[in-house]
Amino acid sequence: MRRPLAIAGLVAVGIVVMVLALLAGGGAPQRAADGLLGAGLGVSWAVPVLRILADAAAVATGGAVIAVVLFLPATDGKLGGKALRACQDAALAAGIWAVASIGGLIATATVILGIPLSHLAEHAEPAGRLSQVRALAVAVVLTAVLAVLLSGTKTLRAARVAAVLTVAALIGPLLTGHGAIDRTNLWSVLATVSLVVHVIAATAWVGGLGAVLRYTRSRESVELFSTLAFVCAVTMGITGLLTAEIHLDGRQGGWGLITQWVTSGYGVLVLGKTLAFAALVFIGWQHRRSSLPRLAGGDPAAFRQLAVLELAVMAGTIGLAVALSRTP
Repeated sequence: MRRPLAIAGLVAVGIVVMVLALLAGGGAPQRAADGLLGAGLGVSWAVPVLRILADAAAVATGGAVIAVVLFLPATDGKLGGKALRACQDAALAAGIWAVASIGGLIATATVILGIPLSHLAEHAEPAGRLSQVRALAVAVVLTAVLAVLLSGTKTLRAARVAAVLTVAALIGPLLTGHGAIDRTNLWSVLATVSLVVHVIAATAWVGGLGAVLRYTRSRESVELFSTLAFVCAVTMGITGLLTAEIHLDGRQGGWGLITQWVTSGYGVLVLGKTLAFAALVFIGWQHRRSSLPRLAGGDPAAFRQLAVLELAVMAGTIGLAVALSRTP
């Protein structure tokens, strides 16, 4: 019972942070102007909420797959008991990811077209032409296939195929974000590539930590994760700053990252996410300085306690990231 409650608590943290960030950054949904129908505030708020649920499910899927591929041993390519359980967990998470993506697809189409949800069926054709809807449709198909594949995965080779599908499902919706609006612009292409790498690294870091806590806390697994987390942290730091600077500089000439830290809603959220990232780096350093030596001395609780705090900060950071993606 404790595990579902813990997961629900982390998702709740992410949603609360996201809502506060949207309100503070100016990206919160607004009522339609008088005389216009609009999608309604409920559906408009459903878009970011479903997005964060999909992101949480994606992280859980990726983490379980990482555990199977990296942390849990296989004998002659055949998965052991813990790895098989991880595959079933990943299949369930991928199914939730697919359902959240379906909901996100419907809500996104309704909001972009500016119509009530009850009128969406009448506008199916224009909805199908929207790039955001098409990207989400691809994600739905890939996550559904992923759920089926993982439910029957019994070999390391199949788990590696699932890892590739997970990355593919992550990428699709990212190609319609801030940096992908003008694909003829070199900086926009760079921003999109940077965002893709950033999200993959974040999924590996957050999902990997959850996987270590869930499936194995052996010294070898924790040390391997520590190396993975270091690589992901460096990658996220570089790509996050690059993506933010490209976006902010596009709004105002000069070094937007410096001049708009607190002069724009987006800049304020970037600052908040940067501070959260710094906190995660500090916690990671504490792991290396304190948790790993204590784990080697036979005290697994030291790693678990700090890791739970780290996951809570990560949940808030994901909430900030979703808010950033919806803040002009």
